[in-house]
Amino acid sequence: MTAVIEARALAKSYGATRALDGASFTVESGRIVGLIGPNGAGKTTALRAILGLTHCEGELTVLGRDPRRQRDELMREVCFIADVAVLPGWLRVSQALEFAAGVHPRFDRARAGDFLRRTDIRMKSRVRELSKGMVTQLHLALVLAVDARLLVLDEPTLGLDLLYRRTFYDTLLNDYFNEQRTILLTTHQVEEIENLLTDVIFIDHGRVALAGAVDALGERYVQLTVTPEQAARERARALP
Repeated sequence: MTAVIEARALAKSYGATRALDGASFTVESGRIVGLIGPNGAGKTTALRAILGLTHCEGELTVLGRDPRRQRDELMREVCFIADVAVLPGWLRVSQALEFAAGVHPRFDRARAGDFLRRTDIRMKSRVRELSKGMVTQLHLALVLAVDARLLVLDEPTLGLDLLYRRTFYDTLLNDYFNEQRTILLTTHQVEEIENLLTDVIFIDHGRVALAGAVDALGERYVQLTVTPEQAARERARALP
């Protein structure tokens, strides 16, 4: 398989805070990878580096390019959905599609329109008139219409109800993903996507604590469950 992302010893500090501390990982083509970790672990900084939005020490290539020096070329093949709405409230849905078609050479307006017709979103509606779930659907329509090789998602369903979250991931899997595309996403709702992921990268305090294919994790780790009666014993309490 061809590596879509190659990161070696990534390091980034914000003042005295070490956001990334020698993080190394690889993302292969045609995989759905979960970048998992607690708040402040370094996930967003890693995503920003991958998107060319921040500089890090170390080595980083995305689709064979330097994200900082070759960002214009890279973003022709990368899509991104953030955890916050980035579309201005005054913008109409039809104008969002016109704008995307004007700035991205690989945007298919007809495909975006087909997706939106399956929702309650109207072309004349302004972004500020849409619910949070609808705004997410609009973002998804814009992304699905771009023939990109890498999709980066940063908490894409944050604040949405269960139905919207399930619909989002179902659409992503059925209408977007294929063997030529790769998805990298962060989320705190891991239980909702664990059956979707092919790989996980667990990051903590800026370092990669675990990385590998999901179907191989069972061969590397076991879960030890201690009953209340056993936990009261000195021997069980002494286990690390």
